[in-house]
Amino acid sequence: MNWINVLPLRNIASDDFIRTVQVSGRKLCIVKVGKEYYAVQNKCPHAGADLSNGWCESGKLVCPYHRHEFDLKTGRGAAGQGNYIDTYPVELREDGLYIGISEPWWKFW
Repeated sequence: MNWINVLPLRNIASDDFIRTVQVSGRKLCIVKVGKEYYAVQNKCPHAGADLSNGWCESGKLVCPYHRHEFDLKTGRGAAGQGNYIDTYPVELREDGLYIGISEPWWKFW
């Protein structure tokens, strides 16, 4: 697993936020709710909306297009949606917020 610093400590706000970051060629959505940080894919699987334009309700990230909801911890969609989003491990360290990106198990020669 590669750990990548996506937000230096000086750029982390004390208030809740939703932001987009580029990590290893992926556009991810970083969410801060209270003292917790989450990293999820930024594209809604239902209609392709930019999830960083959505909002949070009761631990769920809500899509701005059709209001699909995704659990920030598990990525699962609400009952009946039949979809999910990818989640990534997050660590707050002394120098910033890190996201863990798994290396692919296969490589091109």
